[in-house]
Amino acid sequence: MAKTTRIFGANFPNKSRSRETAKTRWLTSLAHFLRLPLYFLVALLCIVGSPVLAKVPGSINSSSQLPINSLTSLTVPTDAASLLQEGKVLYSNGKFANAVEVLQQAVQIYKQQGENLALAVTLSNLSLAYQQLGAWSQAQQAITESLNLLQGQDKNQNLQIFAQSLDIQGRLQLAMGKSEAALATWQQTEEIYKQADNQSGVVRSLINQAQAWRTQGFYPRAFKSLDRISQTLKSQPDSLEKTVSLRSLGDALLVLGDLKKSREALEESLIIAQNLKSSADIGASLFSLGNNARKQNQKEQAIAYYQQTVAVSPSPLTKVQAQLNHLGLLIKGKEWAKVQTLLPSIESHLKQLPLSRASIYAQVNLSQSLAKVKSGGLQASSQSSYLGLSTKDSAKLLASAIQQSRNLGDKRAEAYALKSLGGLYEETRQWSEAQDLTKQGLALAQSSNAPEITYSLEWQLGRLLWAQKDINGAIAAYDAAVNTLESLRKDLVVNKDVVNQDVQFDFRDSVEPVYRQSVELLLQSQKGKPNEKILEKARERIEALQLAELDDFFQEACLQGQKVALDRVVDKDNSKAAILYPIILRDQLQVIVKIPTQPLQSYSTKISQAKVEKLLIELRRNLVDPTATKIVQTQLQEVYSWLLKPIESQLQKSSVDTLVFVLDGPLRNLPMAALYDGKQYLVEKYAIALSVGLQLLDPKPLVKQQLRALTAGLTQPPPGFSKFAPLLAIKSEFDGIAKAGVSTTSLLDGDFKKKNLESEIGATSFNIVHLATHGQFSSRLEDTFILDFDGQINVKDFDTLFRSQGKTVVELLVLSACQTATGDSRAALGLAGAAVRAGARSTIASLWQIDDESTAMFVSAFYRELESGKITKAEAVHRAQLQLLKHPNYRAPSFWSAYVLIGNWL
Repeated sequence: MAKTTRIFGANFPNKSRSRETAKTRWLTSLAHFLRLPLYFLVALLCIVGSPVLAKVPGSINSSSQLPINSLTSLTVPTDAASLLQEGKVLYSNGKFANAVEVLQQAVQIYKQQGENLALAVTLSNLSLAYQQLGAWSQAQQAITESLNLLQGQDKNQNLQIFAQSLDIQGRLQLAMGKSEAALATWQQTEEIYKQADNQSGVVRSLINQAQAWRTQGFYPRAFKSLDRISQTLKSQPDSLEKTVSLRSLGDALLVLGDLKKSREALEESLIIAQNLKSSADIGASLFSLGNNARKQNQKEQAIAYYQQTVAVSPSPLTKVQAQLNHLGLLIKGKEWAKVQTLLPSIESHLKQLPLSRASIYAQVNLSQSLAKVKSGGLQASSQSSYLGLSTKDSAKLLASAIQQSRNLGDKRAEAYALKSLGGLYEETRQWSEAQDLTKQGLALAQSSNAPEITYSLEWQLGRLLWAQKDINGAIAAYDAAVNTLESLRKDLVVNKDVVNQDVQFDFRDSVEPVYRQSVELLLQSQKGKPNEKILEKARERIEALQLAELDDFFQEACLQGQKVALDRVVDKDNSKAAILYPIILRDQLQVIVKIPTQPLQSYSTKISQAKVEKLLIELRRNLVDPTATKIVQTQLQEVYSWLLKPIESQLQKSSVDTLVFVLDGPLRNLPMAALYDGKQYLVEKYAIALSVGLQLLDPKPLVKQQLRALTAGLTQPPPGFSKFAPLLAIKSEFDGIAKAGVSTTSLLDGDFKKKNLESEIGATSFNIVHLATHGQFSSRLEDTFILDFDGQINVKDFDTLFRSQGKTVVELLVLSACQTATGDSRAALGLAGAAVRAGARSTIASLWQIDDESTAMFVSAFYRELESGKITKAEAVHRAQLQLLKHPNYRAPSFWSAYVLIGNWL
């Protein structure tokens, strides 16, 4: 039997000779990689520090303190009490495996002594420590045993202990995906804390309930719960508990996207902390305010907050976290001289950190930043004297992080560090070493229930196998990464605060490329022979990317409900529509096409992503200029050659009269109706619609329904929005709708308020809502809105505004004076978001604002065609655009092509 060594509460067999040989080879390889003597590297890997109180990453509440203070009134054995206290300190310092070992010892003593209440508390804390290690079954067993013991106690005398144990059970339930059970648990803890007159406990329970609501997709209820917290806190006197609660509230609101209320709560938290002269809380609130400013792209303000955090906070960890965020902003802005100045201070503070999960993540994140500095060109600049930054510096940090993770017994932290070191080997094209490290990390991440690390390791493995020409293996790895991302869908957007705290996460860097590269790999695997199954898989994956983009935009899983596959609509319900999926890849633009009753087919153009995006941005800028017709037609013809020229003869033969585009990237900012074949615009040949991909709500043509429209508009912008011009032709626009035979109810100017709009939609079954008001679509949620008489209505409120309980879904939403944000290459993401959020089967909106008279003409023509009851919505838009195109004053695409139809085209 192999000799075992007890390490941090677990028995591990001694390494076999072969295992030691493998480890020696790995260290030798790494030493060669670093150009360092092996003895120096081994010494580096053994560095440890002394503990310090630190915030625990990944916890639900901002305060992750163990509830052992409940035992202060109890008489317990001294050795057990000291073990319990030691377990608390270890947990607070991020030494979770050590905490498990110590708490297990305390459990045994309490069992022997028959101290059931103390045993229950210790088991609750043990469950919490197990949760941090991803050991769900052990955590469940511990908390179940704890609650069973407490059931036999006098609950009235031990309300605090019972509530704290239930709180820990709620954390476990949420972590295991049982959000409904977690919600019920935290509702129970709220009532218990009320009985115990513990207002801080009530606030914690409400914050947890908000998280459970949003995990289930009930975002209005989450906001309602947070509003209750605000009211509860107002009645409380200033205290440390209040400043912590306000900070937790601000952090929660930040994740939900309510940046204004988040900032207000954080500012109040800061004021109370300053009044109480609590340096730790002042620093923590400043740090959260910095994160709020960073989220709003207020770079200088964020940096100022981070610098104040470093100056005030007594916590080395908080200082390092603030400086790392500061460094990230400087790197993003390519401010290399300031980067050089900041790096020595970060390293100095990093050396002060004790050994913990938090310090390991800080090292890994610094190593990733150093790699970005290197790739950003600091070495080649005149500012490169500091340390001669190189891959070696990143690798040294990661080697230390890996060994420290092993010393802690923290598999999650080790997996994260191994992934990053494998990434460095990938950069130097040392495939074998990179693959070995990646597989080690993947095994650890999977065993630690760490999907946010698992998917990135699966992606990394896919890249490595692809580089080594193992296409089948690479596809399997990418499939695994996408599947993990799909399972993480809610967590990445709903619990993004938790993910971000542990792991550097940015959608465009960390999620979008997984889908896009996977599609490229799948298409490449065809080897020139079209394969319908592969094309179907590639199409589904690009559709999944669009869903993920919308989720990230809204910070929530936004698409829900009954859906119908697009192909069913094309093959059975509307056999004259073809669907086109243009996909922008690194070195080509690929188009997958679905023609009714035919198998999928594809074609591509060899062109770099950079060139495609450059042309699309220039074209979008030129399109709004009525005098730039010649250059616009030239550029439109080039895009036509990419998207339609290879398939135009087949479309003609198939009698297709409608084209549905599922657009990718900056293509969304362009009106497909304006594409030019050298003689005609596309609108002269086809009706055109857009889809956000995925599926449609069950198609329901308007042609058999009586049209009932709620029209609302502003002739003058509200106070504070003077940059928007008056819309003086709105009355004639509304008159045109009525003259077309549509039954209308109007809210104009002072009557056009959010509450009135919501009331009217709730009271009457309108199948059309027509809003003639300024609005803006942006890739930023907070910058996507429409204006009403009182100010702006943000797109995130569209779901409650247009989806009234018990009423028929809005068939058509028209936004007739909106525009995409200038200079935002992804602005149409906000337009797609508005269409999805409103829940309307179809949305018509403008990519840019056109003059009042041509708008009124388009709107009148559209409703006349629609009221005829014989054509689809896409065809009604088509005919209205043709009328403008034939008008001598409006022939330029800038007038007639701005309007796009999104969603159900029937």
